[in-house]
Amino acid sequence: MSTTSGLPQYEVIALKYATRNGARPDHFVGGDPHDVPMPMDYYIWVIRDGSRLVLVDTGFNQDMADKRHRTLLRRPVDALKLLGIDVADVNEIVITHLHNDHVGTFDDFPHAKFHLQDDEMAFATGRFMCCDRFSRAYEVDHVAGMIRLVYKDRVIFHKGDAEIAPGISLHHIGGHTAGMQAVRVHTARGWVVLASDASHYYEHFEKKRCFSLVYHLGDMIEGFERLVSLAESPQHVIPGHDPLVVKRYPAYAPALAGIAMRLDVSPISE
Repeated sequence: MSTTSGLPQYEVIALKYATRNGARPDHFVGGDPHDVPMPMDYYIWVIRDGSRLVLVDTGFNQDMADKRHRTLLRRPVDALKLLGIDVADVNEIVITHLHNDHVGTFDDFPHAKFHLQDDEMAFATGRFMCCDRFSRAYEVDHVAGMIRLVYKDRVIFHKGDAEIAPGISLHHIGGHTAGMQAVRVHTARGWVVLASDASHYYEHFEKKRCFSLVYHLGDMIEGFERLVSLAESPQHVIPGHDPLVVKRYPAYAPALAGIAMRLDVSPISE
């Protein structure tokens, strides 16, 4: 897939803000025969050029870290400050889905509008939330807060794929949740796809193995193929929680090693 001339070439940065311990059987449908550690990292993503700033997801704060047994390394707003970004600078946020670790600090951004799939709001407020299997990753206060923003005209709904700016588009993937969406970004190295939880780890989309928390297995598996088809190459797909992102991509600055990774440049290792 070739790049498209005339489009902006955005800087894309992964910001690591939290981590937790885990084991391989936790992360695959059907478990895994190798009962060894498989940590999970938590990121938010920044897309920007000289005229536009888009935040992808908002992460969580200490309350969720305590409740869900995670290690908060820095508040997402503090991670953004490391890049010189204040909450007042953030006017546009993509919420890939409404799980607690992707929308948990939405109220830290008082000026932002939020891009969300119709199907995600319907899923998070509908009959499937009567089942603990599907509802346990959501927080009622987060979902209710997003509903309140709807009534303030601060939620931009999408039904399927949509371009939100030249060189930035949203793609409904489904699978993990009914309204899961990925973000495609045009960069100097071509089209980068922020998979978020459409693929938690590289291993999920590379080997077509499904994460254990899944709404629709078929949509998840087909989604792996879609992620790759949208990207310049499989190496341009960025999973949502893989610690390998820190190892594979260069730091934004030496002082931010292990915190802020440049995804718009070639990886330093595969």
